[in-house]
Amino acid sequence: MSRIETFASIYERAAERKGGPAGLELLMPASLEEDEIGQYKDAQLLSEMSKKVFQSGFVWRIVEAKWPAYEKAFFDFEPFKVLMLSPEQLQDRASDASLIRHLKKTMAIYDNAHMVNDIAREYGSFADYLANWPSENITGLWAELKRKGNRLGGNTGPYFLRAIGKDTFLLTGDVQGYLKAHHLVDYGFSSKAGLKQVQTVFTHWQQESGRSLADISRILACSVGDNRF
Repeated sequence: MSRIETFASIYERAAERKGGPAGLELLMPASLEEDEIGQYKDAQLLSEMSKKVFQSGFVWRIVEAKWPAYEKAFFDFEPFKVLMLSPEQLQDRASDASLIRHLKKTMAIYDNAHMVNDIAREYGSFADYLANWPSENITGLWAELKRKGNRLGGNTGPYFLRAIGKDTFLLTGDVQGYLKAHHLVDYGFSSKAGLKQVQTVFTHWQQESGRSLADISRILACSVGDNRF
């Protein structure tokens, strides 16, 4: 691993590209405190998670437009109600023209309801489980969502966490490009070793700057490339 650039230098470069510090700060994503995340209902989290599964590789605005129909079809995403759906009922929803015709992603709703339900039984609620996960090992939470859930690998799990306000960085194209160009990662970004290196770099910047992982990720993306957030 090469020497890590100071975050102050990254911030200065990003600010120059975004019209100064004031313009850059306007682009920062929202992050919630632990107690705020803990207030989510597990149904809300299953809904947002399912939305991110469908948005992966698809036009986000189309998914957003259809989401009220999903809320109705899946009982507002109450996990125990979703788990009452039979295979035939899931098949019907996967072929419903008012929804998105994708059987595997539809089945992921059911599988992830199982995950949410199982974790809630162990930790009191899925919201508490997410809220209390330490930011210094956020890639460990990515790995758990991928292992325990369905279709939550890659950037889907992290985008879900960002959507609910859980502090996390994102491995966007610009962020990956920076880390590669600066030789800060020796392994693939989907590998355990590679993610450990990325976590180390972001933790270093967090300790230096005192900023959230989400802020650091956005500022880094603004400092290079095409600014793909």
